[in-house]
Amino acid sequence: MKVGLFFGSFNPIHIGHLIIANSVVQLSDLQQVWFVVSPQNPFKRKSNLLHEFDRFDMVRLAITDNANLNVSDIEFNLPRPSYTATTLAALSDKYPKNTFKVIMGSDNLTHFHKWRNYKVILEEYGVVVYPRPGSPLKSQGFKDEYKNVQLVEAPLMEISATLIRRLIKEGKSIRYLVPNEVAQHIHFKKLYR
Repeated sequence: MKVGLFFGSFNPIHIGHLIIANSVVQLSDLQQVWFVVSPQNPFKRKSNLLHEFDRFDMVRLAITDNANLNVSDIEFNLPRPSYTATTLAALSDKYPKNTFKVIMGSDNLTHFHKWRNYKVILEEYGVVVYPRPGSPLKSQGFKDEYKNVQLVEAPLMEISATLIRRLIKEGKSIRYLVPNEVAQHIHFKKLYR
């Protein structure tokens, strides 16, 4: 099976993440997208980060009705911070019949050369890139520089998990920003307060 890996903290998962994941499945040759919940992103500070099990549960709740989407906790048992190349190797060992590609926004591609073992990721796995606000696909000159990159014209999304956390903290509605099941879970567990 061809699987795209959508890495992130998903703190919390929101509609933008889901729209991008679903668009990538529909517009590429991938058969599924797996949300890889990262316990710690090497480029981000850990403050305000909910426990990985809470974030995993929210992703699971958000995707239960879509057979094309899945969630992975593979990084929970890997050394921290999590590096994509290490995760790809672990997933390839665990699921040898699957082929994996990394899904990333066009803004991340401009810094991709800073990733650990980025050449291995490109050569052995490949990358699927979707547009991000301020970094459209057409203005990127990376096609010649990076081989094994597939471009997907997913909708531009500007939903911010930071904004969602702020709204929750202020007691305001997050309706339409996250799936109802996620909103109920956040409310029930009193998360982000």
